[in-house]
Amino acid sequence: MGLLSSKNPKVKQAQILLLGLDSAGKSTLLYKLKLAEDITTIPTIGFNVEMIELERSLSLTVWDVGGQEKMRTVWDNYCENADGLVYVVDSTDQQRLEDSRREFEHILKNEHIKNVPVVLLANKQDMPGALTAKDITRMLRVKKLCSDRDWYVQPCCAITGDGLAEGFRKLIDFVKCRMKSRGDTLAFFKQN
Repeated sequence: MGLLSSKNPKVKQAQILLLGLDSAGKSTLLYKLKLAEDITTIPTIGFNVEMIELERSLSLTVWDVGGQEKMRTVWDNYCENADGLVYVVDSTDQQRLEDSRREFEHILKNEHIKNVPVVLLANKQDMPGALTAKDITRMLRVKKLCSDRDWYVQPCCAITGDGLAEGFRKLIDFVKCRMKSRGDTLAFFKQN
C-alpha cells in the first residue's frame, strides 16, 4: 500500500472526504493506510491531505478534516467535488454517538455530496465494549440516511489496520461505478 506514481494519464483521480468527530481515529487510520506503519497523531487542527493509491487505476486524494466542534461548522466547505465520503465513528464512545449521528445526517444533506457513496468505519473494534458494525448501522440510522446512495459499514481498528483496506476497497468499487455511470452520461450528452 501507499503512494504510487499518479502521473499516468490512465489513473483516475477521486476526491475523498474523511470526516468524523474529534478522536474518532481519522488521522491515525489515514496514515496507517498510507504508510502501513504506526505513527503518533495529534488532534487535527484544520485538515490533512494525502494521496493514496490502493490500486493502479484510481488515485485517492483524501481530505482528513478536523472533527472538533469548531471545525465541524466548516465541513460543508469541503464537500464540493467529493467523489466519496468516509465517515469514522469511535465505536466505544457511546456518550457522543448521538452527536456523531447528527453530524453525519447534516453532512449527508449537503447538495454537493448528494448521491456520493459512503463508507462508514466503525473504528476501535479492538477495545472492550465497542459497538458492532451492526449496532453502529442501526444507531446512526445509516439505512435511512443513505437510502439514496451506495453505502457500507466496515468494522475496523486504525491502530492495527484491521478492516481499513476492506473499507477503502469497498469505497473504491463504489467510486469507480459512480465515475463510470457519470462518464457514460457525459459521453451521451457530448454525442447529442
